[in-house]
Amino acid sequence: MTKHIRIMPCLDMQNGRVVKGVHFVDIRDAGDPVECAIAYCRAGADELALLDITATVEKRKTMLDVVKRVSQATTVPFTVGGGISDVATAAAVLDAGADKISTSSAAFRKPGVIAEMVREFGPQKITVAIDVDQNPVLPSGYEVFIDGGRTATGYDALEWAKRVDGYGVPVILPTSKAGDGAKTGYDLPIIRKMASATSAEIVASGGAGKLEHFYDAVQAGATILLAASVFHFKTITIPDLKSYLRDKGVSVTS
Repeated sequence: MTKHIRIMPCLDMQNGRVVKGVHFVDIRDAGDPVECAIAYCRAGADELALLDITATVEKRKTMLDVVKRVSQATTVPFTVGGGISDVATAAAVLDAGADKISTSSAAFRKPGVIAEMVREFGPQKITVAIDVDQNPVLPSGYEVFIDGGRTATGYDALEWAKRVDGYGVPVILPTSKAGDGAKTGYDLPIIRKMASATSAEIVASGGAGKLEHFYDAVQAGATILLAASVFHFKTITIPDLKSYLRDKGVSVTS
């Protein structure tokens, strides 16, 4: 059976507002999260992501009130990430209305937390996000970054993806630090490498700027296409993207 490609707008959150940066900095306001969520659901989004981008660095939990309000407004599966460092926090976010949680820095620092979350909530509730940047010294050419892309780890990104896959996590979300917000296209080699080395679904994230970039990511092996800037600022609409992909022979939901 052909797997439908899913479109996933991402709401990057800071101080209760949707924001968007370039290379994880130069942040600008993009609206109210509830209004954005409602608009995306109406436009045909298949899933939504909400990422509290400064929760980890500011050493605080995800904003549960925002999660609650957005969850009440959404009609599609809704993944929340940022500051989710243990089972208790994950439980609180799921209780607030998220369908799935995404963990990144905490998962890297204490990989055992992935196994705990999978055991507690079931694998279908867990996504592991991996911020990456190119590093030619490492075997795959990519390095894991944590703390919202601020801290280099020296660890090979593909090796980490394989470890994550070993915990039974069904979705891995690599975001290219170089591509983030740059609109120059997704980092296709890392998508290709992770798609072929793991059994997880790979989310393309970081760098979409035009319709062709989404198709390129599908060709590289991504099954979930995440973007923020192009949707927030209406460079590309979800109906136009789905129509374009359909014309290219890609299976998308109506």
